[in-house]
Amino acid sequence: MSKLNAIAFAALLALAAAQVDAKDTLVVANPVEPPHLDPTTHVAGSIREVVYANVFEGLALIDRDGKPYPALAESWSVSADGRSFAFKLRPNVRFHDGAAFDASVVRFTLDRARGPNSINANKRIFEPIEAIETPDPLSVTIKLARPVGSFLYDLGSADAAMVHPASAEENKTKPIGTGPFAFRQWVKGDRVDLVRNASYWGEAAKLASVTFRFMSDPQAQVAALKTGAVDVVPNLGAAELLADFRADRNFEVVVGLTEGEVILAMNHRRAPLSDVRVRRAIGHAIDRNAINEGAVAGLGKPIGTHFPPNNPDYLDLTAQSAYDVAKAKALLREAGLANGFEARLILPPFPYARRAGELIQAMLAEAGIRVNILVYQGPQWLSDVFRGFDYEFTIIAHTEPFDFGNYARPDWYIGYGDAGFRDTIARWQASNDPAERSTLAKAAQRKLADDAVVGFLFQLPQAAVMRRGLVGWWPNRPVQANDVTKASWRD
Repeated sequence: MSKLNAIAFAALLALAAAQVDAKDTLVVANPVEPPHLDPTTHVAGSIREVVYANVFEGLALIDRDGKPYPALAESWSVSADGRSFAFKLRPNVRFHDGAAFDASVVRFTLDRARGPNSINANKRIFEPIEAIETPDPLSVTIKLARPVGSFLYDLGSADAAMVHPASAEENKTKPIGTGPFAFRQWVKGDRVDLVRNASYWGEAAKLASVTFRFMSDPQAQVAALKTGAVDVVPNLGAAELLADFRADRNFEVVVGLTEGEVILAMNHRRAPLSDVRVRRAIGHAIDRNAINEGAVAGLGKPIGTHFPPNNPDYLDLTAQSAYDVAKAKALLREAGLANGFEARLILPPFPYARRAGELIQAMLAEAGIRVNILVYQGPQWLSDVFRGFDYEFTIIAHTEPFDFGNYARPDWYIGYGDAGFRDTIARWQASNDPAERSTLAKAAQRKLADDAVVGFLFQLPQAAVMRRGLVGWWPNRPVQANDVTKASWRD
């Protein structure tokens, strides 16, 4: 960062800090501390929950209804063949350190995300880009090698957040974006503080500061709410305690939907999970309704494939793997495993995963599958399970929208290698025709269910508890984010 920009940034923070008062502050309790704060270089949803839309913006962003809308691009047009996207950028946009946003920043960001040294968690969404043209500082044309029906939506993801060449390498610890909030400090093990960006290009945030506190223990979340240490818990870890807050007129409980499909992931790279008969047996050994009740107090919705029930293209395929222990045992005998087998179930630290894991351990034992539970903290889970493929079973909610296409990736942690499924996803991604995309999405759902690719459990709910008077909080979570850009306190 240049000396001039550093001075401007310090002045911005001083001005914002001076504006803070009790009526203009918000404290949010997040269950997991992020590994760092750059959403363009890590898959962790805990990063997005702090910085998406608040600190970082893209050419587009995703709204509360799950639709892309113009952000740093004030408008765009798409060619008839779906391969050329022309963007008109907003003028007079600056990063929090004073650096200008223009077409050169767009080129840098996209080249960084798709280049040979990219560590972008979703590098695949940039792979179709064939050329980037910047005829003037406020115009960008992106040309694709093939049509991608979800390209505008992809540009609204946190993976496509705009970053400046001068500050990109510092974003992990000192994120500098263009959003309505600027990063103030990160107290490791405790909180991240954001302050209002007094020089924001758009409508100023109503809150002068937002603090994200990290609390994994559900009882600590409850205590913090009742003592006033936090104002909102986006998804209370102890769903059975919601009734207590519903009865308290000082709080409001909002139960909504997320894009999070909770699955019992199975590593196809390891026998016997490479055998579809074994995977089908596991599906029949699981009582989804009991898991939904035990893990999230029945607030979720049982699923039989990897697709959100709130989507119009959703197929209810739960009957294909209905709870049937006798059938599970028969399938295991057919696979030569009459005495079952032993495996590890490695859990991340999320309450829903730990609760579901204990129930699944008991259910699989009835079918003869002996499961040993290990609990990893977030960084170890990401390193060993998600990236290192060192697991047999794990439980996780995949919260990115339209993420069922990940099963087609040979480098994904599941290790599902069906060529027919890859072809279906390739055609779905290339299509711009709504009817064709719907048909292909349904075909993909059926294939995932037929092959029992994982143990499909339930759709993760969002059960938010907030201090009464908070407005502007998203009731649903179409992307993994805590977008507080329109949040405020009612007078």
